[in-house]
Amino acid sequence: SGAFTGEVSANMLKSIGIETVILGHSERRKYFKETDDQLKSKVDAAISSSMKIIFCIGEEIVERKNNNHFEIVYDQINNSLFHLDEDSWSRIILAYEPVWAIGTGETATLDQIQEMHLKIRNNISERYTQELANSISILYGGSVKPSNSHDIFSLEDVDGGLIGGASLNANDFNQIINSI
Repeated sequence: SGAFTGEVSANMLKSIGIETVILGHSERRKYFKETDDQLKSKVDAAISSSMKIIFCIGEEIVERKNNNHFEIVYDQINNSLFHLDEDSWSRIILAYEPVWAIGTGETATLDQIQEMHLKIRNNISERYTQELANSISILYGGSVKPSNSHDIFSLEDVDGGLIGGASLNANDFNQIINSI
């Protein structure tokens, strides 16, 4: 609460019927310099307002090439979400978005996608329980399009998609929806 011009609180969103927020998107991290600590506060505010959260995580191309992509994604989860109790996790949906694949037309390979999703699930089970890790929905976002959506959504640890550019074309978006 208070006079924070240009900002919208979780309570304000909830008061107009908004039930789900996206936090941690790479564009917010890049252009608005959102930090893990800021995101942790936003997560807490959304949880306190009984909102669902789609929490985005993902690495830059240099981090993948340097082979520390797992560490980057783990740190994003650890620093912003691992303070939550198990009940609060029922409000969390994770969205893995390799930043280098967003809006570039370049998609991670199926092996890369499955490997990261499984690693995320394993990290959660190490901190909490396997049951909780299995209950968490993990979406994939990163140049999902009609031509690859069926294969991506068929992966064992992919529970859906966070669709960006393809959602701007109704025909493409409809094809992606129908591929599930």
